[in-house]
Amino acid sequence: MNSTGLAPESPLSAIYSRGALYEAVYRGRGKDYAADAAKITGIIRERFPQARSLLDAACGTGSHLRYLAKEFAHVEGLDLAPSMLAEARTALPGTRFHEADMTEFLLDRGFSAITCMFSSIGYLPTMDTLNSAVACFARHLDPGGVLVVEPWCFPERFTPRQVMSDLATVDGTGIARMSHATLVREGRGCRIEAHYLVADADTGVRHFTDVHDLTLFRRDEYETAFTRAGCTVEYLPPPDGRGVGLFVGVRAADR
Repeated sequence: MNSTGLAPESPLSAIYSRGALYEAVYRGRGKDYAADAAKITGIIRERFPQARSLLDAACGTGSHLRYLAKEFAHVEGLDLAPSMLAEARTALPGTRFHEADMTEFLLDRGFSAITCMFSSIGYLPTMDTLNSAVACFARHLDPGGVLVVEPWCFPERFTPRQVMSDLATVDGTGIARMSHATLVREGRGCRIEAHYLVADADTGVRHFTDVHDLTLFRRDEYETAFTRAGCTVEYLPPPDGRGVGLFVGVRAADR
């Protein structure tokens, strides 16, 4: 998952205050940011061929932007977590990054495209905050601009009590992650409790726990948020049936 849409003092801050470790975890898991960026670029160009600028909301360590910056003349990133932004600024010197909440940010320009990837939108707790975020994205889109949002899991596809585990060694650091997922809020949300063991030669073995609370928004709820914000909307399911797919919106050209 990418960085959160919640305040930095949230209990989700454990991994998001460790930007370098976050980056190592997903490098170790083989996350293909280049393929994601190529797919996103194709989606945007198909709907807005003249697109030249892009904002990545909940950009995390900037891993998608590293590739998107090669495709668009101007890119910027936005995130709440300072540690994640520090990694992004190191990776993309000279790029503008904003420490801001995705539900209420105000920037000094519009963009041809806005992305919100890695299911970051799922951290928003209510329909009101989902509507606010999508409306805020739409306000920062140029006429005819494209909004691409990767949702979190739909309620009917969530697997309660799911256990996942990963083990990787990256740059001499060993990382073990184990997680357990449960339903909360009468089935409207899920809680993922993740335990990390991190070991390196200098500091030995360290342990910390991360808790992720996400909302299981329905497909029609995402679509309603896009429509209310003045965007057309289509859902692109994952081609192999795995994953969560993408929502793609286009802001009216004459708005």
